[in-house]
Amino acid sequence: MQFNEKRMLDRLMEMIRIDSPSFHEKPMTDYLEKYFKDRGYEVYRDEAGSKFGSDGGNVLVHIPGTMEGEAICFNAHQDTVEPGRGIEPVYKDGKVTSAGDTVLGADDKSGIAMLMELLDVIKENDVPHREMYYLFTICEEQGMHGAKNFDISKLPCRNLYALDGAGQVGGVSTSSPSKYGIRAVFHGKAAHAGIEPQNGINAVCMAARAISLVKFGRIDEETTSNVGRIEGGGMTNVVSDSAFFTAEVRSHSEEKLQHQLDLIQKACQQAAEEFGGKAEVELSHDYPAAKPNPESFLYQLNLKALKAEGIEPHYVISGGGGDSNIFSGKGFECGGISTGMMDVHGVNETLRLDIFQQAFNVVYRMMTENL
Repeated sequence: MQFNEKRMLDRLMEMIRIDSPSFHEKPMTDYLEKYFKDRGYEVYRDEAGSKFGSDGGNVLVHIPGTMEGEAICFNAHQDTVEPGRGIEPVYKDGKVTSAGDTVLGADDKSGIAMLMELLDVIKENDVPHREMYYLFTICEEQGMHGAKNFDISKLPCRNLYALDGAGQVGGVSTSSPSKYGIRAVFHGKAAHAGIEPQNGINAVCMAARAISLVKFGRIDEETTSNVGRIEGGGMTNVVSDSAFFTAEVRSHSEEKLQHQLDLIQKACQQAAEEFGGKAEVELSHDYPAAKPNPESFLYQLNLKALKAEGIEPHYVISGGGGDSNIFSGKGFECGGISTGMMDVHGVNETLRLDIFQQAFNVVYRMMTENL
């Protein structure tokens, strides 16, 4: 089914020009609420953002079905990464890019635009479709806080399909990892670095020592770990009395994940003991692992739609996470698809309309066909 390119691009570019970096999604939330209410749909807007410092809210739209079949919630997120203010989209030769000094924001406004256009095409062609929900979340790029704070009692169905992937169409995730965040804080003792450094305890050196005691990077085929930031101290003539580093661990194995967390915590305590200081380690479970059931309705429907479009599925073990991880942890069957975005989270971000069309066709089939 061919989408209306001009209509879709006009709407996509309109949304891209609405600034909505994480924690500042209110203009986009307002836009979505008005867009669907003006078209007569039941819209629920929550106050989730108030719980974690965002001015926006999750938006849930109910679209009653006109055919039999299980309901599906289609998901995309409202927020973009930085630099994501004052974006100027440019369309040329079947591709949409930014003017060059910001991200494009196709992640994930291309997903929102696709869902809007799908609804228009279905309605204007009077095509029977299943009962659907559209869920537009906030703060996906910053910890999936919108999904974490969404009241799932508002969503009766338990199938969730995210339009938030990059690259070619056809990848089917068989597993995505659980992730923990780490913040390790070191407390030392200040002293004059030129007169009595021996009376001080250098917290920066403690942090460096702890990091040196642990392997980071690719741990094995299921596990990764990374130090993202280290900070502390001040003037060079003062022995630093405080420092911290932040890190993460991801794994498809809870046992391996816990082992790596234990190693990092032990390394921090060992470093503190060696220097005579103190270490405090805080852990945050950012999201659980997601392992779709290959026998589930959503998984099988996705495969059927891909194959009907002549796309051979390829199965991938993902290293990333998103809203689907959060909803999977809450008992939903989850899946997703690429919308044709490339080089996301950078100024070279691009949306390819040929891939967008493939994804459009797959999702159209999922909306209008059954197993």
